[in-house]
Amino acid sequence: MLSDTPTGLLAIAPTALTVAPNWFTTRSKAAWTEFQSLPLPGLKDENWRYSNAKKIELADHAPAKAPTADQSKAALAATEGLKERAARFVFVNDTLVESDTSGLPAGVVCVSFEEALKSHEAALQQHFMKGEQALGSNKFAALHLAHVKAGTVIIVPKNVVIEKPVEIFHWVVGDHAAIFPHTLIVTGDHAEVSVVDHYRSLEGEGGLSIAIADLVGGSGSKITYAACQELADDAQALHLSSITAGRDASVKSFQVQLGAAFSRSESVSDLVGQGARSDMLSVSLPIGDQIVDQRTLQRHKAPHATSDLLYKNALYGKSRSIFSGLIIVDEGAHYTDAYQTCRNLLNSNEAEATSLPGLEINADQVKCSHGATSGPIPDEELFYLKARGIPDGESRKLIIEGFLSDVIERFGNSEVLDTLVARIDEKLERAV
Repeated sequence: MLSDTPTGLLAIAPTALTVAPNWFTTRSKAAWTEFQSLPLPGLKDENWRYSNAKKIELADHAPAKAPTADQSKAALAATEGLKERAARFVFVNDTLVESDTSGLPAGVVCVSFEEALKSHEAALQQHFMKGEQALGSNKFAALHLAHVKAGTVIIVPKNVVIEKPVEIFHWVVGDHAAIFPHTLIVTGDHAEVSVVDHYRSLEGEGGLSIAIADLVGGSGSKITYAACQELADDAQALHLSSITAGRDASVKSFQVQLGAAFSRSESVSDLVGQGARSDMLSVSLPIGDQIVDQRTLQRHKAPHATSDLLYKNALYGKSRSIFSGLIIVDEGAHYTDAYQTCRNLLNSNEAEATSLPGLEINADQVKCSHGATSGPIPDEELFYLKARGIPDGESRKLIIEGFLSDVIERFGNSEVLDTLVARIDEKLERAV
């Protein structure tokens, strides 16, 4: 007889941090209660249309155990990152095993989440998980808040420019281990920073990452952020991000989905200041039976703001992608420029892509457009390359690289760009 007794993350209460302020402990406990009371999103939930929340197997996972010395050593040995960086953090199972902030300018705060709770409590209280979960994952966000203890807090003061990126690695080790990384980036007026988050598996069956990134751009500031998800093929990932762009701020976010059997990303961009800009970019390359679920919201709350979304998915085998994006222009947000484009390239007859773009306009004199396309690799392009002696698999790889290139190039930073291209090439080698 099957038991109805909850197991795994459904039943295991979070372990409280040894040193945490009262407000955080209170929020964490309330989040656990909220998680237990909220139902799992069902098939009739519009925010989970064409997807299935049961793909995130909460009952089969448990909070990751602290790594052994050998596991930490193995993760560090496998951590190959940027040659030029301002700072680097390496976490294994939500435990910080390495940090280097020697390349940062004076005055910049760049510390682990646990350290920030001790030394920068006011900033966390002001910015940590303040946005609503508008795209359907309230239950999972509550679980994250209940368990979060690892991640990075970056606060860049007014007029400070960090020339080189901050790079962060999150490794998951062990059978059915779950991690809950958090990234908080806050920029003062006219400050600039680039941050790259990596999510990877080292060993063990399954694995789950429920991660959240909060990006808060002050007036005239620039944030460039990339999240590269490369978990094991049998893992699951749910990554949520919120962007708040102030007056004349520019926030560029890039989601790279290369791993996990099921991955879901939810990205909300709030343009709250006049002249703000948000660029939302994504590349995914599902193979086999992988499922990539993408939900976005571009919310214009101030006039003369611009948002531009470009998502591209190249699918192989029996893989699936779901994209659902909405642009909302609030009353008074006149002279808005908002664009949303999702392109899907199907490399097999069994691959499936579903796209659901939408607009909701409540202001005058706006320029808004959305579009989505899905189709196979054109026969004439394959013929052109194969007629020049290039094998079928290599021809397809070249076409897909070209298909994804404009998204990658829009991201900018040359060394980060080279690293991402190399990782995508590795995935393509497995696909062809």
